[in-house]
Amino acid sequence: MPATFEDLIKLMQKLRAPDGCPWDREQTYATLAPMLLEEAYEAFEAVEEARAGRPNELRDELGDLLFQIVFYAQVAQEQGDFNINDVTGAIHDKMVRRHPHVFGDTDANDTATVLRNWEAMKQEERLAAGKDVREDSLLNGVSSKAPALMEAHQLSSKAARVGFDWKQLEDIFTKLEEEVGELRAAIQTHAASASEADHTFVREEVGDLLFAVTNIARHLKVEPEAALKLTNRKFRRRFGYIERKLRERGQPFEATTIAELETLWQEAKERGQ
Repeated sequence: MPATFEDLIKLMQKLRAPDGCPWDREQTYATLAPMLLEEAYEAFEAVEEARAGRPNELRDELGDLLFQIVFYAQVAQEQGDFNINDVTGAIHDKMVRRHPHVFGDTDANDTATVLRNWEAMKQEERLAAGKDVREDSLLNGVSSKAPALMEAHQLSSKAARVGFDWKQLEDIFTKLEEEVGELRAAIQTHAASASEADHTFVREEVGDLLFAVTNIARHLKVEPEAALKLTNRKFRRRFGYIERKLRERGQPFEATTIAELETLWQEAKERGQ
């Protein structure tokens, strides 16, 4: 019979026990943080494997992520902060509270209404908790520590919930062309300068261009971080093909023209790399 959630909790308790694992006993909130982030990213990447018909990797990565959550809850219990039942209880209560159209008498027949209600409820919860929301921002819920593409996607998604959004995809392409033009102008005017201020100006224009691309992805319901990951993997495969071919020839990169490299790149593409 497969192990249950309760079995996982007991396993964690054993690992942290005096006769358990020395490494596990040494872990703290701070030391676990990088591993929590790493496991979250690995689960994120495994989603693409599942979409491609290979769900086992996602299953395993979700297990690793769940183990980190159980690990944190055990450390918290030992410190008297909270336990795993507090964690599951809090999220259960929050989801019931945030879905009054399912568990209450509120009407919400489309996703846009659900999201607007969600933001309103979050604001009410902050008020009920005694927090000063007079200068609160809708964007405060987006972590500035998230990867930049993911942060941009979440920022624009939050703003779109209150109507701050382009109505048509074509409008964003117009904005994209505008940003390309501004970047070209910035390069012509500032790129040759050694000034940090000029370099910052060019960098900001590059950022504006990337932000516009992120909005295109959002309108197409494409997660930009996942999309770029796919392209990164493709680049690795095709570049690896070039490396293998050059090794077979005994030919270093330095002795290879860009035209030859492009030919090999096209070969990799034709071979489905």
